[in-house]
Amino acid sequence: MARGQKRLTAVSVAALKTPGRHADGGNLYLTISKTPDGLSKRWTFLFMLDGKQREAGFGPVSTVSLAEAREKARGWRNRLLDGIDPLAAKQASRAAARAAIAAAAARRTFGQCAGDFIKSKSGEWRSGKHLAQWESTLTQHCTLIWNIPVDAIDTVAVLKVLTPIWSRIPETASRLRGRVEAVLNFAKTKGLRDGENPAAWADHLKFMLAKRANASRSHHAALPYQDVPAFIAKLRETETIAALALEFIILTAARSGEAIGARLAEIDLAAKTWTIPAARMKAKVIHQVPLSARAMAIIETVCKYRSGVFVFPGHRVGCPIGATSLRKECPGAGTIHGFRSSFRDWAGEETSFPREVAEHALAHAIGDKSEQAYRRQAALEKRRPLMEAWAAYCGAKDRFQPTGRQSLRPSAPPSAATRAVRLDLQAFPICLEVEQAGPELETVGILRSEGGYTTVMAGGQPCFCGKGGRSRQRPESLLRVHSPGAIPVLRQLRARGDF
Repeated sequence: MARGQKRLTAVSVAALKTPGRHADGGNLYLTISKTPDGLSKRWTFLFMLDGKQREAGFGPVSTVSLAEAREKARGWRNRLLDGIDPLAAKQASRAAARAAIAAAAARRTFGQCAGDFIKSKSGEWRSGKHLAQWESTLTQHCTLIWNIPVDAIDTVAVLKVLTPIWSRIPETASRLRGRVEAVLNFAKTKGLRDGENPAAWADHLKFMLAKRANASRSHHAALPYQDVPAFIAKLRETETIAALALEFIILTAARSGEAIGARLAEIDLAAKTWTIPAARMKAKVIHQVPLSARAMAIIETVCKYRSGVFVFPGHRVGCPIGATSLRKECPGAGTIHGFRSSFRDWAGEETSFPREVAEHALAHAIGDKSEQAYRRQAALEKRRPLMEAWAAYCGAKDRFQPTGRQSLRPSAPPSAATRAVRLDLQAFPICLEVEQAGPELETVGILRSEGGYTTVMAGGQPCFCGKGGRSRQRPESLLRVHSPGAIPVLRQLRARGDF
């Protein structure tokens, strides 16, 4: 170690309070000065060049450690030995960096910055739809400034983009202004432009463009809750995956995206609950849904035909059913999301369930975070009777519908003689056995006539309905009749093609 170098230590650097320069050796000094906020400590490098003393700063002690300052001083001494002015070299490096930024700004256009911004933010956007909206809005309406260098964008350029659509499509224009502002802010943080943002609204464009009128917020069209049972009855006539998925959405008051992405692993068959992960929830909080008996029956039905991980699979392997398929099931019945409003109206006007229970069923936040966590646990079982009551209300118009794949109602009304034969069936104590049926169905049932077609009841639930031969029924709908007195009558029905 050369004599006179490394005189300071980390402890002494922290302890020194006397203003002035404190030499460490090798041209390195700890400079202490008084400021209004107290003492300022920084590293300085003193050297002689061409008979003049020069001084360069290495940074404050709070940022540059003693070891780092010594290493930097060593590099500067080596440059001096090579005949290089280290301070001039530093200044030249900074000038080159500024020139490089300026050159980059001249090459980077607004369109390029928009692409870079969208790419950097796409990871935090919830869906590809949001990304597509950003791309579409900017590329469609910013053609006038798309290829202009981003540092050349000024208020005049922004107004040329916004003015033609500001009054014609105000909602789009307002979103476009905010997106242009975001792109220009992004460019400024990258060092590609300076100055105020010409797309800013506050204290700038608000004085040049008319303020938008307060428009009433549009809501999802909803089917009146009084019409939901009739809609469910018609929906059950075609028990496709789309129809089952839509009924499941209605019965659980869930959002369509939550149900479309439902996986079997989320369903607890024993507890009769559906746990929706936070990633698929709007509020990004796990939500548990108590499943009614009908909702469980839908799960059991689709599981027989399910392929892959999704409860409601689509036509493509490994993909869930699409929203378009669901929308086709409810023409003229409002939107799918509107059924949540139907449920809420029914709960508020037709039941005495507390408001908080209904709001939790819709996964709406109530209270602060700690209260929400408590209520999510406490309200689960309180919500179960609410969902059962809703399912019962929805099925009120469908009391005699089958649980099979399709309703086999006759295309034409039966004759009076056929109807009389059917009514005679009610006089026989018929014992039925449903092949391959679940244990929840009892074997004792009745045949009855309702609305001109025959329904077989088992365990209090319909298991067969209407006209059609055995070959058209799924295994759970095939019947064996053990009552000798009923067999001749059933033969008559079969001869007529009714059963």
